[in-house]
Amino acid sequence: MEEKSYKEYLEHITTFVFDVDGVLTDGTIMVTTDGQQLRNMNIKDGYALKTAVDKGYNICIISGGSNEGVRLRLEGLGIKDIHLGVSRKTERLQEYFDKRNVKAENVLYMGDDIPDLPGMEMVGLPCCPNDAVAEIKDASKYISHKRGGRGAVRDVIEQVMKVQGKWNGNIDARYD
Repeated sequence: MEEKSYKEYLEHITTFVFDVDGVLTDGTIMVTTDGQQLRNMNIKDGYALKTAVDKGYNICIISGGSNEGVRLRLEGLGIKDIHLGVSRKTERLQEYFDKRNVKAENVLYMGDDIPDLPGMEMVGLPCCPNDAVAEIKDASKYISHKRGGRGAVRDVIEQVMKVQGKWNGNIDARYD
């Protein structure tokens, strides 16, 4: 049987799940002399996240990291379901599905490393940035042409919203 193209899944996506480090960030951490850990996030990814929130998509962040600066940034974009410091991503993902009455086949999950693999196996459209590890690339139905923290999130959100006729370059979205 012929495998479906990832594009055939796009029209059914209602929910986006993203990891943070390596997906919303470039995977590097700058450590200051006082031990603070700083991350870089892409403003274009932020714009796409805010636009998706404004258009009514479910956005869920599940990360093993627990940087509160990340939480503040994502809350500022209107994201409410932010789960940081999660060691068992599949349990949290199932809780999220139950809470939001989400069907797995309507979910796009973007991860980049081994801890994301079990969660990605639970959804209809597992995706990754182009700099993800080999195991994640093998499990993905779509590999973005963008790197983590460099527009991969924007890439998948924009593709879904364009297929569904909801991407219109919403110039009123506040994303900065």
